[in-house]
Amino acid sequence: MKTTGNTILITGGTSGIGRALAEAFHDRGNRVIVTGRRQALLDDITAKRPGMIGLPLDLNSPASLAVVLDEVRTSYPQLNVLIANAGISKPEDVTAGDWSGTDAEAIVQTNILGVIRAATVFLPLIKGQPNAAMLATSSALAFLPLASFPTYCASKAFLHSWLVSMRHQLCDVPVEVLELLPPYVQTALTGTQQATDPRAMPLSDYVGQVMQMLDHGQHPRGELLLDRDLARRWAERDGSYDAIFASMNPR
Repeated sequence: MKTTGNTILITGGTSGIGRALAEAFHDRGNRVIVTGRRQALLDDITAKRPGMIGLPLDLNSPASLAVVLDEVRTSYPQLNVLIANAGISKPEDVTAGDWSGTDAEAIVQTNILGVIRAATVFLPLIKGQPNAAMLATSSALAFLPLASFPTYCASKAFLHSWLVSMRHQLCDVPVEVLELLPPYVQTALTGTQQATDPRAMPLSDYVGQVMQMLDHGQHPRGELLLDRDLARRWAERDGSYDAIFASMNPR
């Protein structure tokens, strides 16, 4: 993926990895459009980043998608990169007496259907553009789950498989399809404690490595995966799946 001279739309671009990516691409002179549901966060990032565009978008609302599609088609016809980053994560305890599927359904709605809806709306706009690319945020947990987050991990496993097929279908269009597979990073994805957890990778370090990998084309199979997560990526092949799963999920 080319890292300069693009017009980029990022869903979930007002916080966490999405915001850090938006800022990194903006620093390189790209035209960056961030979308999100919270107007206050859109106002904050665009005020701090002159030239960055903020558009309110609820991926669960067909009307909201239609409004943003019309705005982008009219005002930013050079759109050539989609970064589908919006996602949520919640732990689930299926042994609890009050457990229900409510959180699981919300995760599927955002992490799976939200990405599909973003692709459905914006992929037709980037097809045929120079250096067209679509990047979606999955997780290193797509390959080996953290059992306390069952639906979150499963949603990322879905995205991994879906992106493999998208990459195959779009290779001759051409649209480059990339999968971002972050480790545990200092963001507020699971709550405010994650943003300062010393066990988590600093956000700036992570995005810096991602940009370096993009610069050098270091994404075999279209996967932007850190070296530290390769053991999980190949755990089944290497016969280490059970051992790594047990270390991640002690009884």
